[in-house]
Formats: sequence, structure tokens, C-alpha cells
Amino acid sequence: MSAKLLKSGLIVSFMTLISRVLGLVRDVVVANFIGAGAAADVFFFANRIPNFLRRLFAEGAFSQAFVPVLAEVKAKHGDDAVRLLLARVTGSLGMVVTIVTLLGVIASPLVAMLFGMGWFVEWLNDGPDAHKFELASTMLKITFPYLWFISLVALSGAVLNTYNRFAVAAFTPVFLNIAIIACAVYMAPTLDEPAMALAWGVFIGGIVQLLFQLPFLAKAGLLVRPRWGWRDENVVKIRKLMLPALFGVSVSQINLLLDTVIASFLLTGAVSWLYYSDRLIEFPLGLFGIAIATVILPNLSRHHASANTERFSQTLDWSLRFVALFGIPAMAGLMVLSQPIIALLFMRGEFSQNDVLMVSYSLIAYSTGLLSYMLIKVLAPGFYARQDIKTPVRIGIIAMVANMVFNLMLAPFLSYVGLALATAMSASLNAFLLYRGLKLAGVYQLSKTSIIFLLKLVIASSLMAALLYWQTPTLAQWVQLSFTVQLWRLITLCGLAIAGYFLLLWLLGVRLRHFKANSVAESK
Repeated sequence: MSAKLLKSGLIVSFMTLISRVLGLVRDVVVANFIGAGAAADVFFFANRIPNFLRRLFAEGAFSQAFVPVLAEVKAKHGDDAVRLLLARVTGSLGMVVTIVTLLGVIASPLVAMLFGMGWFVEWLNDGPDAHKFELASTMLKITFPYLWFISLVALSGAVLNTYNRFAVAAFTPVFLNIAIIACAVYMAPTLDEPAMALAWGVFIGGIVQLLFQLPFLAKAGLLVRPRWGWRDENVVKIRKLMLPALFGVSVSQINLLLDTVIASFLLTGAVSWLYYSDRLIEFPLGLFGIAIATVILPNLSRHHASANTERFSQTLDWSLRFVALFGIPAMAGLMVLSQPIIALLFMRGEFSQNDVLMVSYSLIAYSTGLLSYMLIKVLAPGFYARQDIKTPVRIGIIAMVANMVFNLMLAPFLSYVGLALATAMSASLNAFLLYRGLKLAGVYQLSKTSIIFLLKLVIASSLMAALLYWQTPTLAQWVQLSFTVQLWRLITLCGLAIAGYFLLLWLLGVRLRHFKANSVAESK
């Protein structure tokens, strides 16, 4: 196994852990101040729109198109060419994102109408939820500029990652969480609408994240003055790779956005319940799936540029086995411990016991697709590193259409839980089609050893889940416990699950040397 790859993965995972823990603290604070009612629905809506565009323009399509080209330029032409490319990309992307951001701020009522159609209908009919549309329009004016800041943050983070400086970009999201927490604690009590403080926290967090990364770019000699370079050869290549990837790389986010549109027609609280459950899914996804995907893309790009197909395949195999090692038990654990976790984290202030139940239902539904979400993050770079955008785009569109079909099938019967389950089902379809695409292209195929390894993970995770279920109190029993006792019981249950899982793997014959066996050779 590549020592450098594992070290980078652990660094990103650790930094991501800090960010995710603070993210949970942020959500605890938010739940305490605004719960899961109308104001919470509107804030999560207003925050999701710029975050969706961020995934498209920044962390999603742009990063997947930019990193392979940047790695190629660095390998073939050196640092001076990298600086020139960075200047031209910054100037070109900066102009596009500036225009989009300004349009978003000016046209915030139109954006709120498009993606919060249910609230807009209420507003037209002067219904009881009409104020949601007005509040959403105002909040979007504050949160939309986050797109501008975070796009430049993602650009600088991609450059630092290409130079194997993963810690900076992985730590950067911490400042967004700190900004939102600070605004919630100090600003929210002074406002008539506390949720507005959270919107300002998003705005301030974007500024701080960008300012944090600039000194590291300067130290690396990569802080350049933006230049217009729309027709530069490499910028054109990035544009051609990026435009179709707007759909392919961010299908899960598009699905979540469509869920938000449908949820705006459902009962009050639906948007918030989906948000809180999605946030809990994001914790293991970011810790393992996104962290490993961040590390392997530059490595896969280098292996492709040097035509080293063996190491390319080995990198994918190691990544898949790594995320499965943690993703499968995390999926099982979240299902069994959903109510204790949600009650411990959120049940205080405006967040009720009924909210715990509602969030747990959608969390269980989302959890069925956790491994698939992780596999998408690992398998998609296998295409992007080879500058093949069309295949994952086609797969992404298929998955997106399937998600809408699943929504229409399940939402009438299962309400918001049907939306979560539809997202998980479409993610599983997406992951399967990505793997099949790599297999048909002769790039990667699961070995017999890996299949047996995965089966052992499933067996160990299932037995672990059964043990947890036997030991976990009911929600009625759990809420009678004090916070300290709840915390101790949850830590004990998680410790029992981890120890039981790895003991079961050991009994099944899994050893660390087996995990290393068919993985990556030392990267260069």
C-alpha cells in the first residue's frame, strides 16, 4: 500500500473529522435555536441553493475537470506553466462566478419561487405559510455570495491538493462552522428572526475560509494575479471537461435539491428533517468517502499521465476496499443507533421528541445508500482522471431520472421518507453503473479476493448490528436518561460496536496484511 497515499488519506480524514465534529456542534446549536419548524426549513433551503451551485461550480464539476489538467501541466511543463494556468483559470472562473452570484442576489425571489414552489403557491394564495417565501427571498440575498467565496476556496484547495498539501483544504471548512456557531450564539438573540443570524454566519464563513487559504498559496509561490484566459488551450480543455460534468459529478446534490422542491409541498418540518438526517450521513461520508476521493484523484491523474495502468487499477481497488471497511459498518450502525444519536445531539430547545422520530425515519432511509454515496466518490475519479467526462455524465443523468421516478413512486405513500429512500436507491444505481463502466472499459474489476473481503465485511457488520440492536434502549427509555448518561451510553455502544466488528473480522480471517495485499505500490 502506498505509504504516501495512506498518510495523505489519514491527514485529510483527521482534518475532516475536526470539521465534521464542529459541523455537528453547529447543527446542535442551530437545532437549539430554531428547531425543525418553519424558520429552520427556510434557512436550510436558503443555505442549500448556494451550496448546490458550489458543488457544481467549485468542488464538483470544476475540481474534477481542473485537477487532471493541472496535474498534466505540472508533470509536462513545470511550475511556471502551473502559475500561468492558475492565473487564467482564476480570472475566467472568477468572472463567471461573479456574474452568477450577482444574478442570484438580484433574482433571489425568482430563485425562491423556482426551488420553493410550494411556499410560492402559499404566498400567491395568502396562505398560512406565505411568510416562508418572503423569508427565503431575503435570506438568499445574504447566503448567495457564499458561492463566490467558496468557488475561489475550492480553486485554491485543488491547487494545494495537487502539490500534496491536503491538510489546508481539509481544515478550511472548520471556519464556516465557527462563523455560523458564533453568529447563532451572539447575533441570533438580538434579532427578531434568529434564523437570519445563521444566514450571516454563512456569508462571514465564506470570507474567512478564503482569507485562511491565501497565505498558504503565497508561501507555495502560487498566489497569482488573475488574468482573463477564456481561450487559453488548457482553460478550453477544462471548460470542455467541466460543462458536461455539471450534471455527472453532482447528481446526488441535484437529487437533494429536487427533494427540497418536493418537500416544500409537504408538511412543515419536512425540509428540516431531511436536512438533519442528511447532515448525519455527511459525517461518515466526509470522513472516509470524500477524504479518500480527494487524495486519490491527483494520484490517479499522475498514473494516467504516466500510462501506469497497474497502479491506476490498484489505487481504485485499495480505495474501494478502504471505504467499504468503514462504510458498511457505519451504514449498519446509523440504522440501529439513529434515535439515540439524534436525541443526544439535537433534542433540546426547539427540537422535540417528535422531531427525533421524524429525523430517525429519514436517516434510516438515507443510510441504506451510505456505501453507494462513498463508492460514487471513489469510482467517479476513475473516469475524471482519464479525462472521460461523458460516461459518468450519462450515468448521472440516468440516476437523476431514476431518482425522480422513485420520488413519484414513493413520496405519495412515504412522504419525506420516500424522498430519502429514493435518493439512496438512485445512488446505488449510480454506483453500480459507474463500476460497470470501469469494468467495460477494462480499467478496473473487482478481484475474487476483494469480493470475499467485502462478503466478510457484510457478515461482520450484520452481526455487529444485531448486537447493537440487542443492547440499545428504546427511545422512550433513552429520553428519560440525563445528557451525561446518554453520552456515556452512546460512547459505550459505539465502543462495543467497533470492538465487536473488528473482532468478528479477525475471527473471519481478515488481517491487516490482507488489506494491504492487493493495494497500491509506492506512489512517485
